[in-house]
Amino acid sequence: MTSDFSLGLHELGDQCFAYLQPDGSWGWSNAGLVVGDGQSLLVDTLFDLNLTRAMLDAMAAHTAAAPVDSLVNTHANGDHCYGNSEVRVRWSEVDIVASAACAEEMPHTPPSMLHALNQAPGEVGDLFRSFFGEFDFDGIELELPTTTFSGRHALDVGGRRVDLIEVGPAHTDGDVLVHVPDAKTVYTGDILFIGGTPIVWAGPLSNWVAACDLMLEMDVDTVVPGHGPLTDKAGVREVRDYLAFVDTEAAGRQAAGIDAFDAARDIGAALAADERFSSWGEFGRIAVNVDTVYRSLDPQHTTPDVVEQFRRMAELESATPGHP
Repeated sequence: MTSDFSLGLHELGDQCFAYLQPDGSWGWSNAGLVVGDGQSLLVDTLFDLNLTRAMLDAMAAHTAAAPVDSLVNTHANGDHCYGNSEVRVRWSEVDIVASAACAEEMPHTPPSMLHALNQAPGEVGDLFRSFFGEFDFDGIELELPTTTFSGRHALDVGGRRVDLIEVGPAHTDGDVLVHVPDAKTVYTGDILFIGGTPIVWAGPLSNWVAACDLMLEMDVDTVVPGHGPLTDKAGVREVRDYLAFVDTEAAGRQAAGIDAFDAARDIGAALAADERFSSWGEFGRIAVNVDTVYRSLDPQHTTPDVVEQFRRMAELESATPGHP
C-alpha cells in the first residue's frame, strides 16, 4: 500500500482519519479520529501539549459537530498519552479509556522524568536530547485513564461500534488495537512501526507475533500504525517476520550462553544484510529486543537500566555507517 506520509490529518474514508507525523522515528507518533453521529473517538494523543494542540486544531472541522466523547490510549508510552490533558481542556468530560495494564504502567514514566533527562548535564543529557530533544515536556500533567478494561471492550461512537482488543504485554504491558469494523480499519498503536524498527519493551515477542496474526485474520483494508506511513496487511506481515526472526535467533544465542549485547550485535549484522529490514530506521533497537528475549526465557536475566539501554542503542547505530 502506498500513501502520502505527510504531516497532518489524512482522510481514510468512512469518517475515519489518521493524523501522521513524519518521519515516524523516536516520539513522532500517529493518532486517529473516528467520527460518529454527534460524537467522535480520538485514538491517542501526542508527545507534548503543543503537538497535541496542533493536531486537535487540524481535527476541528470534524469535531465541531461531533465533539470528542472518548479518548483511547493504545498504550502507556508518552508519545501516545502525554497530550491527554490538552484533550481535557477542550472536552472536560471526555472519557479516557485504556487497558488496565496500560493504566497501571502509565505513571511509571511521567513527563517530568523525560524533562529531567533532557535537561541533564553531560553525557546523559546529550544522549537523551539526541532522542527526545525536539519535544517539550516541561509542565505536562499526565491525565490518567478513567475507564479501564481487560481483554476486549466495545464502544459506541455515535452509532458506530468500535472494538478495543488487548494484545499486550508485547510492545508494552497493555497494548490495545482499535478496530472499526464498518470501515475495515484498525489503529494499531505501537504494535506496528512501518519503516522503523519495532521496539519490544515488555514482550514476550511471541505475544506480538500473535497480535500480528490476529490482524492478518481481521477483515481490514486500512492499517494505521503507531509510527510511519499508512499500510495494509503487507506491512503487518513484514513486522511479524522481523519479530519471528529476532525471537528465533536470540533464543538460539541465549541457549548457547552468548551475552545478550553480543547477540544483539550479531543479529543486527544479519538484519543489516537482509533486504527486508535493512532500510528500516532505529536499527539500534535490536539491543532492547534481544534483551527482552533473554529476559522472557530467563527470569534471572538482569536487564540494563534505561540509560544503559539507550546508550547501547546509540552505540549500535553509530557503529553501522550508512544505516538509517
